[in-house]
Amino acid sequence: MSATAAGLLQVGLLVLALAVVYRPLGDHMARVFTSERHLRIERVIYRAVRVHPDAEQNWRSYAAGVLGFSFVSVVSLYLIQRLQPLLPFGFGHGSVDPGIAFNTAVSFVTNTNWQSYVPEQVMGHAVQMLGLTVQNFLSAAVGLAVATALVRGFVRSRTDRLGNFWVDLTRGTVRILLPMAFLFAIVLVALGVVQSLRSSLDVTTVDGRGHRIALAPVASQEAIKELGTNGGGVLNANSAHPFENPNGWTNLIEIFLLLVIPVSLTRTFGRLVGNTKQGYALLSVMGVLWAGMLTVIWWAEAHPNGPAALLAGGNMEGKEVRFGIAGSVLFADATTGTSTGAVNSMHDSYSGLGGGGTLLNMLFGELSPGGVGTGLYSILVVAVIAMFLAGLMVGRTPEYLGKKLGRREVTASALAILAMPTVLLLGAGLAIMLSGTPGHLANDGVHGWSEVLYAYTSASNNNGSAFAGITVTSPWFQSSLAICMLLGRFVPILAVLCLAGSLAGQKKVPQTSGTLPTTGALFPTMLTGTVLLVAALTFIPALALGPIAEALA
Repeated sequence: MSATAAGLLQVGLLVLALAVVYRPLGDHMARVFTSERHLRIERVIYRAVRVHPDAEQNWRSYAAGVLGFSFVSVVSLYLIQRLQPLLPFGFGHGSVDPGIAFNTAVSFVTNTNWQSYVPEQVMGHAVQMLGLTVQNFLSAAVGLAVATALVRGFVRSRTDRLGNFWVDLTRGTVRILLPMAFLFAIVLVALGVVQSLRSSLDVTTVDGRGHRIALAPVASQEAIKELGTNGGGVLNANSAHPFENPNGWTNLIEIFLLLVIPVSLTRTFGRLVGNTKQGYALLSVMGVLWAGMLTVIWWAEAHPNGPAALLAGGNMEGKEVRFGIAGSVLFADATTGTSTGAVNSMHDSYSGLGGGGTLLNMLFGELSPGGVGTGLYSILVVAVIAMFLAGLMVGRTPEYLGKKLGRREVTASALAILAMPTVLLLGAGLAIMLSGTPGHLANDGVHGWSEVLYAYTSASNNNGSAFAGITVTSPWFQSSLAICMLLGRFVPILAVLCLAGSLAGQKKVPQTSGTLPTTGALFPTMLTGTVLLVAALTFIPALALGPIAEALA
């Protein structure tokens, strides 16, 4: 079987697996967030934190819960890292450097999982399990909660209630993320992923040399790292390390975990709004963008320039032989199309067009299909803008799902969309102006700019992957990237919750013959065009100075 045929078979198996679980998982998540029954363990949690589970919140109270919980999470994770010498399973690791601890705390709480350190050299198992793995669950659950609140805004009418953040957070964790992560951790262990509380293993190679290989409870973190679209690896090589991703089957399963919840949430959306075709419309847009970028990246890596790559039959630099080009680009497209950032190959070694494709995936706004919860609310925000533009073109008051889109709704949507490019371009622009920045880059010229642009794109979109040629351990990069993560995460969340509150306060508008249909081919086409237009108008100048110039060189 040729490499191309094997790659297409992998894509086919992936799509088939997603199709099989799409309906049952989507329907299950819809039941989770609409059930009036509280599980016993959930009631214990509510009593412990003094929350009344049947009391609902307006958008301001809901937002205050998100911000307050995230603030406490950042402080707690920072302290866990700083107090590492007092914790068990530290294996002699000292307190994590304050700059790294702050950056890492912000990174994992915002679901970015950017790592400016070598995990096996800096952190023991206690910090990895009690700190980072816990946040892998909770940050993903926050995204689920915010997406659910926005959907309730479309569903409800003449109310200021959006649900209860603490209930949504608990249910997303207990009923969705924990069971699935537990199941797939066992699957990964069975397929060869390491799970050990030992710190290392001493081995002797055939040439008589001794080596010490780091060990960790990898499988339990790997499952939620992918399922929660987190991405931070317990080992420095991330999912390229054979202890995290040993073979083709684990690679395919991890890609499946990246995509399964964001894809299935479109089914959840359709069930909650009472029309599954609405979910299919959003899914079609996500699918077109994801498949389009997969085609671009795959073609670029299989048809590179340069004699070495041509002799190898493709650009294999920075890629694992056990995955090949197909397994590498499939993972790269999935991890940048979601907000994951895990890698099984080095994106910095991709061709100009291939690396630019991974970058563009993030610049779309992480909605193809996006992160857990974040992908759904991001594409719904763009849908509001698309329907607003359509209303202007035909001279009618724009509406979507029976809700009128006025000044407040469009303003909130615009703020949610513009937050990411604002912090991204300001951060990257300031960084490239600093005289010390070239000293942190492995490359100069257009690729050096691409490394800086990628770093701030990844941080502002809460992705976490990197063009690894850039060293970001300086105080400037630690602090500026952390600020980008915070603003890129919470400004859109606040805007989305404001939008949800405004929509919930409206009454439903009956559908008429003049209402633009949102279940046929026209709406997904308009929505796709809006995504492409916003990205093009915002980022083409920056891309032209980096990936585009490199691809044309």
